Order: sequence, then C-alpha cells, then structure tokens
Amino acid sequence: MAASARGTRFLRSISALLVLLPLLSLGCTLRQFPQSSLHPQADYASQIQRLLEDLMFWVVVIFVLVEGALVVAVVRFRNRPGLPEPKMTHGHTGLEIGWTIAPAVILAFIAVPTVVTIFKTQSKPPAGALEVKVVGHQWWWEFQYPGLDITTASELHVPIGQPVAISLQTADVIHSFWFPAMGGKRDVIPTHTNAMWFTPEKIGTFPGQCAEFCGVSHANMRMKLMVQSREDFEAWVAAQKRPPVEPDSTSLAGKGKQVFLTAGCVACHTIAGISPGTIGPNLTHVGTRTSLAGALYPNTPEEMAKWIQDPPVRKPGSIMPKLGLAPDQIAAVVAYLQSLK
Repeated sequence: MAASARGTRFLRSISALLVLLPLLSLGCTLRQFPQSSLHPQADYASQIQRLLEDLMFWVVVIFVLVEGALVVAVVRFRNRPGLPEPKMTHGHTGLEIGWTIAPAVILAFIAVPTVVTIFKTQSKPPAGALEVKVVGHQWWWEFQYPGLDITTASELHVPIGQPVAISLQTADVIHSFWFPAMGGKRDVIPTHTNAMWFTPEKIGTFPGQCAEFCGVSHANMRMKLMVQSREDFEAWVAAQKRPPVEPDSTSLAGKGKQVFLTAGCVACHTIAGISPGTIGPNLTHVGTRTSLAGALYPNTPEEMAKWIQDPPVRKPGSIMPKLGLAPDQIAAVVAYLQSLK
C-alpha cells in the first residue's frame, strides 16, 4: 500500500510538471516580448551580457557544491536503526578557515569582472562618435543631433558600426532612457545631464521605453531605435535637412496648413519656416516617421486623425488638448502633416 501511494504521488508530480512547463515556456519568446536584454545588439549590451554569463557560471558552481554537500550529508549521516547518538563537536579550525576564505575568493571572482565592466561602460565615447542630445518629456522622447542640425521625436536614427554618444536631459520629471538591446538603463534627472554611449552592431528597428515611473502615461512613453546602413543613414540625414514641402494652397494639404496656422498648433509645434513652438514634438518631417504619439500608434492617416480628434483619450494625461476641430478640418490637417516628408 505504501509503495502504491508513493507511486501515485510521483505520477501526480510528473503530471503537474508537464502542465507547468508549457506555461513557463510562454515567457521564452521574442515575438510578444521583443524588449529583451538577453539578446545584445551593441557593444555596451554585450559587455553586460558577458558579465551576466560569468556570474551565472559561479552561481551554478556554488549551487552544485552546496547542494552536493547537502545531499552527501543527508545520505551519509541519515538516521538508521541501531546507530548510537552522534557525538557533539565543538569547534573545527580547518572548517572555519575554509568557510571564511571560500566566500572571499568567490566575491573576488565576482567583484573583479564587475568593476572592469563598470569602468568599460562608464568610459568616455571614442573620437568620431555621433552626438545625440535626448530630452525626456511627459510622455515622449525628443532627439536632437547638434552636429547635423536635426531635431526629431520618438525615433532615433543611427548608423551601424559608429559609436553613438548620448547626453540625457529632461524637460520635466525623472525619466529613464532604455533600449534593452543596446545596453543598460540610464536615468534622466532634472537639472542634471547624464551620458552614455554604445556602438550598434546590427541593422534593424529596436524598441525602447522610459523605465522610470513618470506619471499616468509612463507605460506609453515609448521610442524606436532605427539602426541603418551608412548609406541609408546619410540619405535620412539629407532628407531631414531639406525644408518642409510647401503644399498647393488649393489642395487638401494646403487647406490643412491654414488650419494648422489658425487652430493653435503653432504654439506648441515646430515646422521649419512655419512655426516655432517647442512644447510638443518637432513636426518638420513628421510624414517620414513610422509612429506617432510617442511611438504609441503607427503613423497612418487613420491613426493620426484619431489622435488629433482627442489626444487625452488616446493617451491619458496628454497635454495636447482636444481642439474641437470639425471632421473636414481634421482631414485637411492630416493631409498636410502626412505631406511633410
């Protein structure tokens, strides 16, 4: 009967494990969760990954040794019929020296690579790095390229293989700048300029977001990193330097420009040669972006119309107000903004 009960319990344990494993495996996909720091795509992230792997090795070694000693002790010194009471032992010099030295050695193996990695990731960027000034706003990111005289929002364009030197500032509260595939988080603090740098190693689009709670739409403060070939990056720079397209005044886009100029948009947004507003994102070439509203929605005419119609509903806490525009006015403004390429 006892053997049968043990067999039943064993089968139940195996069945529970088989049910649990598929559930655990759901967390191992990049399809639903692309913001993984375990797949580095830059030198900064690779250094952190190597440190993690080194520390994991020593954690596994310690686990095996400790659990192995525990199993040996349980088996060797288990209670058996006829055995006398075990003798009490007071003090063991060799054992005490061993458990004092062993942790010190382990900490050394952990501390040395950790300190080396800290110095590497906190060093000054190499010469020739692309300079980018990042400004955090509630709830979107502004990217300024001082050496190129370009300002954009939510989408950071960089060339593959070139170091990117980033200075971090905030226009309001504390934020935290984080592209998981590129490296660690870096806080963005009022009245202080922080810095970081990395060298992207793979072409592609990598998601990022604010990693410090900053208000009601913190989770909606997203961004994209566009790592491009040198040729594609230079083409993007050339396009951003061109003046905005001037629409025909009789076209829908032309009518949208007039609505833009009279509906209060100019107070918050910059369009080169048109308006000087700096509260909201620079819209000079907004038509070239793949996303809007802090990388929250795709940049399509339909999504842009919904955004202009009622921003606080689409993004809670948004300081962009509902302007009360008529549907035909919204359609005209969308046509104008989509033409800015």
